[in-house]
Amino acid sequence: MLGAAGVPFEAMAAGVDEEAAKQSLRADGISPRNLADALAELKAVKLSRRFPDALVLGCDQVASLGARIFDKAGSRDEARAHLEALRGETHSQTSAAVICEAGKPVWRHIDVAKLAIRDFSDAFLESYLDAEWPAIGGCAGGYRLEGRGAQLFARIDGSHFTILGLPLLPLLDYLRVRGVMPA
Repeated sequence: MLGAAGVPFEAMAAGVDEEAAKQSLRADGISPRNLADALAELKAVKLSRRFPDALVLGCDQVASLGARIFDKAGSRDEARAHLEALRGETHSQTSAAVICEAGKPVWRHIDVAKLAIRDFSDAFLESYLDAEWPAIGGCAGGYRLEGRGAQLFARIDGSHFTILGLPLLPLLDYLRVRGVMPA
């Protein structure tokens, strides 16, 4: 998304044990919104300490239905279980972005999109999994909206970019204010 929007960037792994951080935060009863924000900040802060003169962006996304958080599916059966739980329901995709400078957060934005999944048949679910597994294994909720996953939905309220994992428009606004992007 950043490249397509013309944002100069270099992608780097933060080296964060995301699963351990998630487990710790979830044990404390953190909300999906605050979980996405905390993970985005953790990633940005860690890299920003290594590159103190750079603007470092950390992002995270959390799919949730009420208090239930859906992690990326580790197996086709887990993806099926996620989609069965979401069938006929409206869930949230929360995307958080945090920019750090010199190891400290200087900007953040959290956005939530609401997605209503239609009441699809078991036969549709199996054909969907046949076509999309294992590609959807890396997707929170078990779908890719930009692909066949679009067929799962009855209604979507919110930013397309948020659903893809980054609140892009507010980020672009901040980068223009900072002079990184032309105004």
